[in-house]
Amino acid sequence: MSFFSNFQSDRCPCQITGNPLNGLCEKVCIQTKKVFDACIKQTQEEGIVLTPTSFTPENPTYPLTFVSAKSTTTRATVTSVQIDRLTDRPNFARVQVTLSVPMEVVYTDANGVTGTAESTTTLTGDVIMFVPEPSIIPYFVEGVVSIVAPEGTFDETTGTFTVSCCVTVILKMVMEVELLVPSYGYATIPPCQEYTQEVCSGFFELPLFPNGN
Repeated sequence: MSFFSNFQSDRCPCQITGNPLNGLCEKVCIQTKKVFDACIKQTQEEGIVLTPTSFTPENPTYPLTFVSAKSTTTRATVTSVQIDRLTDRPNFARVQVTLSVPMEVVYTDANGVTGTAESTTTLTGDVIMFVPEPSIIPYFVEGVVSIVAPEGTFDETTGTFTVSCCVTVILKMVMEVELLVPSYGYATIPPCQEYTQEVCSGFFELPLFPNGN
């Protein structure tokens, strides 16, 4: 079983019923990331150039035919962060960042062999976000990304792909903190429910003899 598989205990995650104060027993200091602000942006980007490297298999026969491309991680590398506080809006600032996102390109070569290649694309963000006051513990920007390129072409002269991308970017203003939270105490961990393939399911449900005379 698991927390959510036939396990009944007041020491497991579940929806709260009744008085939520029942069972609270302590204040716990946890080390975590506090998200001060977050925003999402979804766009369709045209003319994104991907320079392929690390071909698998190696040395494909040109020209290549684009099949698809997508980001290989949800965490972008955030650089060139510039924060300009707004004088007319306390605790708000213009946040400019550069996001570097690794990509994987799928293609077929001139011999019809399907292959993959690595690449990287760069995105920029220019948004207004809530920014905490300066402190010893620094705040920083995180970028969560998803990029899917369903269409693209290959330029044999430059050896690059030009693609159209569906881009989702989530920017977060976060800080590593020690946060005090109410707690119900330690969770009770139930034993795992082993997976078994029920090959004989249905057969054991049959009666030994048919009904009737």
